[in-house]
Amino acid sequence: MNSVSRDVPELSDPLGETLHQLRLHGSLYCRSELTAPWGIGMPAMPNNMMFHVVTRGVCILEVPGEAPVLMRQGSLALVPRGEGHVVRCTGGSDVVNLFDLPVETVSERYEILRHGGEGELTQLTCGVVKIDHVASERLISLLPPVLLLDSWDSVSDSWLQSTLRFIAQEANEPRPGGETILTHLADILVIYAIRTWLESVPDKQEGWLAAMRDRQIGRALAAIHKAPGNPWNVESLAAECSMSRSGFSARFTKLVGEPAKEYVTRWRMQLAKRRLLTEPVSLATLAEELGYGSEAAFSRAFKRIHGHAPAFTTVARPD
Repeated sequence: MNSVSRDVPELSDPLGETLHQLRLHGSLYCRSELTAPWGIGMPAMPNNMMFHVVTRGVCILEVPGEAPVLMRQGSLALVPRGEGHVVRCTGGSDVVNLFDLPVETVSERYEILRHGGEGELTQLTCGVVKIDHVASERLISLLPPVLLLDSWDSVSDSWLQSTLRFIAQEANEPRPGGETILTHLADILVIYAIRTWLESVPDKQEGWLAAMRDRQIGRALAAIHKAPGNPWNVESLAAECSMSRSGFSARFTKLVGEPAKEYVTRWRMQLAKRRLLTEPVSLATLAEELGYGSEAAFSRAFKRIHGHAPAFTTVARPD
């Protein structure tokens, strides 16, 4: 293992650090003007998050296996793992697949959809963003199929509406930096929804989320995530948490479900697999970055975790 230690910045909020590492890209927004009766089938989009914000009227969100969700004006619903679902008017109607409906393309990242009959108007702003970091994948796997925020106070509602107007403005008038701004605005909406859910979830005694909330073990996890190439071992992680070696080892295993050494290896290999799938990086570079003294040591660890030897692949990055 690499013997050169790197400093890890002070981490006062491990769960907040995980949200900070949430990487989203490829934001696509659609403003929908829907008149009853209407129903739209949203296709499954694995490895993507989808969200809907009702800016006028009411509608029903239906995710298979879950109770229908009523969305009122100001509601924000997040489908964090991209399951296929249906959005429809409250009176019921036939459902049309989204891709079978014509849209007006305003820009590469913004569309306008008009659909329905001659009844009551509902307006939605919908978005799709891709998840792009291993740290966020662990968190997202713990989220429910739908996150709903429907209790906006006047301040929150004003903030939401201002954000949506800003999205429309940036998409309608493409300017330098517009792509970055749109992506960051999607980050804000998604992270706000996840943070609100996290604040509402009762504390659990065990599991990764409980470990991230734990003052000492959470610090160790955040340190591993932030500096995976450090020469971590039980002693150094225990020191990071100001705990004894034995106390740290027992508490980490109880909360996380595996020993600290195994977690470090698994985390590094998840990062390595993502890198090999998305960029032409050499094994020597990965081995050095992730704290291994040789390609052979890195390759053995990779094969033990993933069941096959590491190799760069030219598989296209999923949309």
